[in-house]
Amino acid sequence: MQHDPNDLALARRLADVADTITMSRFRSHDLIVESKPDLTPVSDADRAVEDDLRAILAAECPGDAVIGEERGETGQSTRQWIIDPIDGTRNYVRGVPVWATLIALVVDGEVTVGIVSAPALGHRWWAQVGSGAWRSVGGGAPEAIRVSAVTELSDAFLSYSSIHGWAHLDGGAAFNTLVDTVWYSRAYGDFWSYMLVAEGAVDIACEPELALHDMAALVPIVREAGGVFTAIDGTQGPWGTNALAANPVLHAKARALLGSR
Repeated sequence: MQHDPNDLALARRLADVADTITMSRFRSHDLIVESKPDLTPVSDADRAVEDDLRAILAAECPGDAVIGEERGETGQSTRQWIIDPIDGTRNYVRGVPVWATLIALVVDGEVTVGIVSAPALGHRWWAQVGSGAWRSVGGGAPEAIRVSAVTELSDAFLSYSSIHGWAHLDGGAAFNTLVDTVWYSRAYGDFWSYMLVAEGAVDIACEPELALHDMAALVPIVREAGGVFTAIDGTQGPWGTNALAANPVLHAKARALLGSR
């Protein structure tokens, strides 16, 4: 299937708007932070980003549906924009620069476009199906990215967000075994783990509990970089409730180990 390059261009413009808002509020003394019903934080910047992106989409793609972390789902269409205005809100509200806006487009059930924009880190990653995966650092020229060629768990670098969620899955025994098996592990967390996999800097990323908006934008970037992105049970793409990403060889080995829980 031929994918419309205008979709990627629009997604990039949305990311530019998001970057302007998030950076203007990052580390501001009057940032308003509230607790959502699930006890996770939300800032006025989260809501401002989503509201502005929704307004642009309503004007330019009025027939498209939108699924956002803060405002839920609006519209009915085979084209769905999925927005996580700030992935890593806990970092954002504490002044830690590891956070990003995630923007994805799903067409007929396939995630065709993904953008991860992390302006405080000076990094942006993007992909459109069939066009490769790319990274820009400091606003510089696009660089093609590729997953690593590591094939043994004992040589692999693992990244994750937190050990706490794994403790609810059979006491985290399988995850602990994976940590003990790999060469090295670090909790880079959230979107960053998966982008480091796409770049080949990290070999495996996994998390036990995720929502659609946490994952959708990551999927085409990992896949176009030559990787595999599924839930631990093998559900493809962002349609499960957790995530495992790696190159094809390590993905199969890590999934067999994590799936033993």
